[in-house]
Amino acid sequence: MLHPVAILSIPILCILALCNAQSETGTPVIQLRLGGEKRKHYEGRVEVFYNGEWGTVCDDDFSISAAQVVCRELGFVDAESWSPSAKYGKGQGHIWLDNVHCTGREKSLAQCESNGFGVSDCKHSEDVGVVCNQKRISGFKFIRNQANSIKGLPVQVEDVRIRATYSHRKRIPITEGFLEVKDGGKWRQICNEEWTEMNSRVVCGMYGFPLEKRFNTRPYKLLAKRRKKNYWGFSVNCTGNEADLSDCKLGREIEQKGNNTCVRGMPVVVSCVPGRAFAPSVSIGFSKAYRMEQPLVRLRGGAMIGEGRVEVLKNGEWGTVCDDNWNIRAATVVCRELGFGSAKEALTGARLGQGIGPVHMNEVECSGFEKSLTDCYFNRDSVGCSHEEDAAVRCNVPAMGFRSRLRLSGGRNPFEGRVEVLAERNGSLVWGTVCSDSWGTMEAMVVCRQLGLGFASNAFQETWYWQGDSSADAVLMSGVRCSGTELTLDQCLHHGKHIHCPRGGGRFAAGVSCTQTAPDLVLNAQVVEQTTYLEDRPMYALQCAQEERCLPSSADKADPSSYRRLLRFSSQIHNNGLSDFRPRAAHHSWIWHECHRHYHSMEVFTHYDLLSLNGTKVAEGHKASFCLEDTHCDEGIQKRYECANFGAQGITVGCWDTYRHDIDCQWIDITDLKPGDYIFQVVINPNYEVAESDYTNNVMKCRSRYDGHRIWTYNCHIGGSLSSETEETFPGLLTNQLSHR
Repeated sequence: MLHPVAILSIPILCILALCNAQSETGTPVIQLRLGGEKRKHYEGRVEVFYNGEWGTVCDDDFSISAAQVVCRELGFVDAESWSPSAKYGKGQGHIWLDNVHCTGREKSLAQCESNGFGVSDCKHSEDVGVVCNQKRISGFKFIRNQANSIKGLPVQVEDVRIRATYSHRKRIPITEGFLEVKDGGKWRQICNEEWTEMNSRVVCGMYGFPLEKRFNTRPYKLLAKRRKKNYWGFSVNCTGNEADLSDCKLGREIEQKGNNTCVRGMPVVVSCVPGRAFAPSVSIGFSKAYRMEQPLVRLRGGAMIGEGRVEVLKNGEWGTVCDDNWNIRAATVVCRELGFGSAKEALTGARLGQGIGPVHMNEVECSGFEKSLTDCYFNRDSVGCSHEEDAAVRCNVPAMGFRSRLRLSGGRNPFEGRVEVLAERNGSLVWGTVCSDSWGTMEAMVVCRQLGLGFASNAFQETWYWQGDSSADAVLMSGVRCSGTELTLDQCLHHGKHIHCPRGGGRFAAGVSCTQTAPDLVLNAQVVEQTTYLEDRPMYALQCAQEERCLPSSADKADPSSYRRLLRFSSQIHNNGLSDFRPRAAHHSWIWHECHRHYHSMEVFTHYDLLSLNGTKVAEGHKASFCLEDTHCDEGIQKRYECANFGAQGITVGCWDTYRHDIDCQWIDITDLKPGDYIFQVVINPNYEVAESDYTNNVMKCRSRYDGHRIWTYNCHIGGSLSSETEETFPGLLTNQLSHR
C-alpha cells in the first residue's frame, strides 16, 4: 500500500489534438498541431493533417473565432490571439484551408465554412498562427485515430505531476518521485521500459530543475509492487532539448494487459537536481549555477526570479542579445545555465526593458544542449539591432511554496493590502502583521516578488484604511531590513521571535501595493564625461544654493567675497523601464523653495560624490528634484511631463530629463580638495524612494585626476556594465551599497 503522497502538479501544454474518427454529419476527419518557431509552448503555426499529409491554413478571412475553434480542438480552454503572414515561419506542403469562416461554436476547424480542402490561392507567406490560453480543458481525452499513418505524434495529456513518496513529501522543493500524466480526467503512470535520461531531463526542466540525476530504484520497486498500477497507453520519446513534454513525441503504443502491463518494467521515476538558489544546502545544488567565478550570462530587469533581459559578458563589458531568431530553445539554454529549468517563454522586443551598452549577440541558434548561451552559434554583426530588440526569458522555477506563508489583506484589489505573515507561535501556525518601523521600498519589493505580483509601487507605514483580518492584528515580525534580492521576507534581516515594535501593529502595520511594470532610470555616462569642467564662483552668487544645502559646511563661514571651486557637469537621465518614473510625493506635499521659486517633488533625487581610491568620501553634493520632466524623447514618443505652471512631474518611458551643467546645485564643491586621483560618483534615486526594475544601474562612476587647477574625468561607466575584475577599482559598484536608510 502506497503511503500518502505530496504532489507537485503543473499544466502540460498540448500540441496536437484529434477529431472523432468519423463525424455523423460527414465532416472530414482532421488533426491539428501547432508548429514553427515558437516562443511559448501554446502558440505556433496552425497545421492540419488531412488525406494523409500535413498542411497549413491561409490567413485570409481568419478571425479570433476561428482561433478559438483551433485552440479548443487542441485541448486549450480558449484562444488569446492569432497572427497572419507566417509569423511562426513558412510551412510546407499543401495549404489545406483558405477563407475560413467560423462562428466559434464549431467542435472542429473542419466544420467551419471555407473554400474546401486544398482550394487556395495563397502562398506559405500567408500561413496563419495562433496563441492559445495555456489552461487546459478539464478531462480532455487524448485520441489517436490514424495511428498507422502518423509516426511520432506530439505528446498530448491534460496534466503532469511528480508524485513524491511519503519520505520525500515534506521536502521543498520536491525533486523526486513517480511521474504521472492525467488523461481523460484520470492519473496514470508511464511504463519505464523505453524511458530515457533525455525524457527525465525534459520533465526536470518543466519543474524548474536544470538537470536530472540517478537515484536508488530499490524503494520505488518495492512501492510499485504493493500498489495498483494504471498505465498510460503510450511510451514517450524526447531528444532532451525540448522545453516541455508537449514538444516530445509519442513512442509505441503500450498494450494494456491488466497486471501484466509493463511486466518487464515499473512506473517511471524522475529525480532532479535543484539549482543552487533552491537547494536545501549549497553542496546539493547545481554546481554550475551561480558559479563563484565570473558568470558569462545574467538576467536583468525582471520582477520575479528566473526572468529578465538576457545580458552576456564580452571583453569585460556586459551587453544584450538581439531578438532576431530568438526562440524557446535558446531561452532554455540560458535558463539551465543559470540553474533554473527550461524556458516558459522567449521574450522579444525589449519586453522586460531596454539594456545599455553594446549588443553582443544576434541571430542566436542553439541546439539546446549547450552549457552556455555563449557556446551557441550567433552572428557577431548586430548592425540594425537596437536595444528596442533586446531578448529576454521567463524560466520554469521550482515550486517552493513561498506564497503560502504571506498574504495581502484588506486592499481594494489583489495587488495591494496590509502585509500578513504566517509564523509559529506557541506550537501553532498563526497569521499576523509586520511592524512598519524601517519599512520601505526594498522590503515591499521582496513581498511583491514572493507573492508573484511583480514590482512594488509603494511601501506603506500606515494601513488603517485597509481593514485586515482582526484575528491577525498581532505583530509577528519586526526590524525587517531587506537588500532587495531576497526570495522571501523571512530571508531578510529581522528580529526573529524577539519582537520590538514601539508603535505596535494595527494602524501602523506594514503594507504594500504592487505593479507588473516599473521604471528604470539610467544616467548617460558619456554626457557626464563630456561636460565636466571647473568654475570658480563668488559666494554672493551662491546664496540660494547655500539655502538648499548644496555647499559643504566650510562654506557657512566663508567670506561673501570669496570664491568656491565647483566641479560642474550635465546629467541626462533616461527612463529605460516599462512604466513612467513618478515622484512618490503627491502634488500637495511638494515643498516650495522661495529662493529658486520652484517646488521639490523629491528632496534628494541624486547624490554627487568624490571618493578617494579606497572609497572614502572626500567631497559631496546633492540634487533635489526641483523639476522632473521630459526634456527630450525618442522618436514617436510624446512628452507627458513638464514643470511649467505647476505641471505634473515625471519621466516618461523612452524619454530623458536633462539637468544642464549651468543650473544651481548641479555640481560638487571641491574648494577644500587636495590634488590627486579620485573616483567621481553619481547616484540616482539613492534612497530608493521610487521603485525601479533595476537599481544596479543607478550608479555611475568615473576616474578623475585633479592637479589643483584642472580636472580630467575619464572611464565613466554605469554600475554593473563591466566585469567584476574591471570594477574592483570602483568600490561599492557591485554591491550597490549606496546609502544607509
